[in-house]
Amino acid sequence: MKSDIQIPQVKDVYVAIVREWDDKMLGQNWFAYVINNRDTAIEMVIVVTKGYDKERKTSTLRHGLNTIDAKSNGKIEMVQDEVLTMNNEFVVTFFADNTLYDKTYLFRKNTINESALQDVPTMDQRGVLVK
Repeated sequence: MKSDIQIPQVKDVYVAIVREWDDKMLGQNWFAYVINNRDTAIEMVIVVTKGYDKERKTSTLRHGLNTIDAKSNGKIEMVQDEVLTMNNEFVVTFFADNTLYDKTYLFRKNTINESALQDVPTMDQRGVLVK
């Protein structure tokens, strides 16, 4: 029975954390984004986030992003500097082509930093990307 279950592989959808100007805080902050580098939109996007290490954990947060167009992105949340020293997990669930997809993206502790920046698809910015 288990062998009959088809689990589709997520392709061309990523999570990126980008450092950008925050008008509310009047400074540079890290923000998490879902990157849709597919040729089709993804719909009913839900993201569940949490940070953790051996001694600490953050609250679990849930975000509904609805639809993210093809070759586009959707902002998830601000990532506070205090949680950069923790593992940061993003579980992204969405529908595309009448199929439900689900993938966990993990930023290991201390990997979100200026030296890890790279070009981010669909954005004219650099950030830390997990595929």
